[in-house]
Amino acid sequence: MWFASPADVRERLSAVDYLADDSIATSVFLAGALGKPLLAEGPAGVGKTQLAKAVAAATGASLIRLQCYEGLDEARALYEWNYKKQLLRIQAGTGQDWDATHDDIFTEEFLLERPLLRAIRSETPAVLLIDETDKADVEVEGLLLEILSDYQVTIPELGTIAAVRRPYVVLTSNATRELSEALKRRCLYLHLEYPTPERERDIVLAQVPAIEAGLAEQLARTVATMRTLELKKAPSIAETVDWANTLLALGRTELDGATVGATLGVVLKHASDQTRARKELAL
Repeated sequence: MWFASPADVRERLSAVDYLADDSIATSVFLAGALGKPLLAEGPAGVGKTQLAKAVAAATGASLIRLQCYEGLDEARALYEWNYKKQLLRIQAGTGQDWDATHDDIFTEEFLLERPLLRAIRSETPAVLLIDETDKADVEVEGLLLEILSDYQVTIPELGTIAAVRRPYVVLTSNATRELSEALKRRCLYLHLEYPTPERERDIVLAQVPAIEAGLAEQLARTVATMRTLELKKAPSIAETVDWANTLLALGRTELDGATVGATLGVVLKHASDQTRARKELAL
């Protein structure tokens, strides 16, 4: 079992500087206890990817990451054959009949593992992070169904490979498109939103222990105000932490108007967002 209880999740994630609320702790515990993938969905920058990293760090498991993108195919996600090495083997076996050559080149020696197959075949505890699943093509979801249902992979030349040890699976989605019901049905669902100012203050204090509590409070409330504006890209939690480190590097102890104006590029990455923030915050 990955975790003993939701309380154990909170304690162990806190030890690696990830502050989990009750819903996160319960979902993380149940994903491990039930052996089901955890689908974490929400806007970009709320800590979905970091959650998978924290689970790996807290449990001492290896992190295997599949970064999804448009055009991702089976060769990049699951496995492919080392064609150059196969060609060399064919050339070296000149004179050998084709059946014998075929049996020689479609073996483990020529197999290139990609993240999904690597996670299935891992003999040690592993956290499989399937990041930004909604960016992949719909066909990739079909590839995931067998893996997330039975934790096995079928390779025509080698047969069915079942998991030696089930990985802890976390899928993330920014909800840019709706994932299929078949995929969702195989997962536990966790919706993440931006944290409250109080919780974000605690996150900043955990990630940047050198910062003063008062300044962390100012940062969290200022970022929360920015997120209420109509921005192209709201500040992420990671950018709030970056802002805290920026203020420390500059030796600032207060988040006054001049400081916000000078460092706005740390949290807002679009010129139109900066213009709107300067106007709304009266900078």
